[in-house]
Parts: sequence; C-alpha cells; structure tokens
Amino acid sequence: MTTKQVSNWEGKRTDESKMVEDKLREAGVERVDAYRYNSASLRVRVIDKRFESIPREERDKLVEPLIDKLPSATQADIVTLVLLAPSEFEQPSETFREFMLNTEFENPSPSML
Repeated sequence: MTTKQVSNWEGKRTDESKMVEDKLREAGVERVDAYRYNSASLRVRVIDKRFESIPREERDKLVEPLIDKLPSATQADIVTLVLLAPSEFEQPSETFREFMLNTEFENPSPSML
C-alpha cells in the first residue's frame, strides 16, 4: 500500500483558501496554492510560465487585478503572495528572497496567533 506524502501546508487549506485557488485558476493562472496560515493571514503561491524572465513588479501587475476580484475580507488577509516561474519552483530561485518565501510557504513556521 502506497501513501501519499502531504506537505505541511496542505493540511492548512480551508474553504476560503480553496476558493482563492479556484478563482485564480478560473482566471487563467497555471498553478495556485493557498492556505490559511493563522486567523489573520492567508498565504498564496502562484506558479505561472508568464513569470519567466520578468521582474517581481511585472508579476505583481499580472496578479493584482485577479486578487482585486476576490472578496475584500479575503484580499485583506493575503499577507504572503509568492509569485514564481515554473523554473524557479523546480529548482532553487536565484534570488534569496524568493527562495526563502517559497521555503516558508512549503514549511510554515509556527504561528504566534
């Protein structure tokens, strides 16, 4: 019998975080992962080939209009938004910041709340 290894963050998914994933996928985003980190914050990771070779600011411009379509309470709770190209997800990012954000997304540290 084979059992699937579940990432630490996957057990933190909620109906709200699944709604975020669904809405962004419906808008054409390749891959979206989201979970509720604590009562005050959601973490969202977007992985899309359109992010290849474009700077963070340009990535934000592509995703912000999609986030703006979410309920305002959900928008307010998105504290971490990790935007990666598939190549950055498959191997460590060249930037330390993106590497650390993705590492913290994958293995959430204990919340103080």
